[in-house]
Amino acid sequence: MTDHHADRPHEVRAFFAARSAGWDTKFPGDGPAFAAGVAALGLEEGERVLDAGCGTGRALSALRAAVGPNGTVLGADLTPEMLQAAVRAGRDRDAALVVADVTRLPLPDAALDAVFASGLLSHLPDSAGGLTEFARVVRPGGRLALFHPIGRAALAARKGRPITPDDLRAEPNLRPLLATAGWELIRYEDEDARYLALAVRQG
Repeated sequence: MTDHHADRPHEVRAFFAARSAGWDTKFPGDGPAFAAGVAALGLEEGERVLDAGCGTGRALSALRAAVGPNGTVLGADLTPEMLQAAVRAGRDRDAALVVADVTRLPLPDAALDAVFASGLLSHLPDSAGGLTEFARVVRPGGRLALFHPIGRAALAARKGRPITPDDLRAEPNLRPLLATAGWELIRYEDEDARYLALAVRQG
């Protein structure tokens, strides 16, 4: 995939660090979209979920509401400034926040029931490696949601770029990539209002 955001970790960190302070004000109306994306995971009371690349934590309150007070919500991000913005917004009340590279998570095998990842795939230098790492930390039968609050066409238009055939988020590219990493794609939506790819951990 050719994507100028698929850079080395320090470049990704610098990109988001510079934007962390104004991130939430730039996208003020995304809350309901994140809640709907979380709902698609079908989380149950007491389950364990990771928001991978959580940024300023816009999904954390919905994840906490889904798993309840006895569930576990983790938020991992490579950029400390994004997590600091999450703390300033009070979102550390909903989750334990950790600075971590999501392709090398500090978690044991099968530790989680689900992973929620918003806008993450195009920022991973090794997308297959990231999806494989999610498979490692999720139990068999667990779920993965790849999400974005707007679809690929709307996002490309916002950035003034065309959609290219090698976009990893396109279903024909994503399905085999997920399968290789241990996931089965069971739901795919790419509409103006949202992008959602829901997968189940095989094994």
